[in-house]
Amino acid sequence: MEFAVIKTGGKQYSVSVGDKLFVEKLPEATAGEKIVLDDVLLYSKDGKLTLGEDLKKIKVEASVLEQIRARKIIVFKKERRQNHRRKNGFRRHLTVLKIENIVAA
Repeated sequence: MEFAVIKTGGKQYSVSVGDKLFVEKLPEATAGEKIVLDDVLLYSKDGKLTLGEDLKKIKVEASVLEQIRARKIIVFKKERRQNHRRKNGFRRHLTVLKIENIVAA
């Protein structure tokens, strides 16, 4: 089995070919476009791990499926006995990626 751990949007994701991934919004990406994720932290193929300097040759190719917004998160703040309440909603902007290939040169 082949997989890689990549870093994008300040988060780390374990991916393999065919995975569908929801990441923080990539503003330069449009739907149908192919992108290359080159910040690979770990690579494994057939039980062999690759770390360190060898990772500079490994790239993850993905296609952008769509740009969406996540479900709403309710943020509620209250100070007791002060009659102070604030309710806000928040929706994250996400990019949906489909992992096409892991290129290990």
